[in-house]
Amino acid sequence: MKKAQGFTLIELVIVIIILGILAVTAAPKFIDISSDAKAATLQGVKASLEGAKTLIYAKAAVNGSERKDATTVSVNGTDINIVYGYPKAAKADFLNILEISEVDFTIEDGTKLAYIFPEGVRSPTEGTNPGTCYVKYEEATVDSTGKIFTAAKVTTKTDGC
Repeated sequence: MKKAQGFTLIELVIVIIILGILAVTAAPKFIDISSDAKAATLQGVKASLEGAKTLIYAKAAVNGSERKDATTVSVNGTDINIVYGYPKAAKADFLNILEISEVDFTIEDGTKLAYIFPEGVRSPTEGTNPGTCYVKYEEATVDSTGKIFTAAKVTTKTDGC
């Protein structure tokens, strides 16, 4: 009598269960990749903005305009509005400074403050439930005496990407 070869039904069921457990364990890692990509992209935008503001401040210092409350500097033939030597928190200036697309990012500017966040993400200024995936830019300031100066700040929040 010839012995049958192959797997028994119980062996096949055990292999399927093991594969199911591995899939359930690995799936969240792959699903979370898009939020990690958005967070990494925002870190890149932050780094670009930090570098740009430093270079613009250096150019303003060379021109002697780093202590003026509103003027411009020319960067590659384009005038950039500056406040105390740093870029103004204005959408038009950010589009000239950074190479980002309005299709991929939204820029909201306000008084001395601007937010850059990925398209499709909730606005950080949205009512009672603001988004938490953005780069925040705060303009440079000076106190009432005109002597104490605070440089422009760039921060990120990536909890909600």
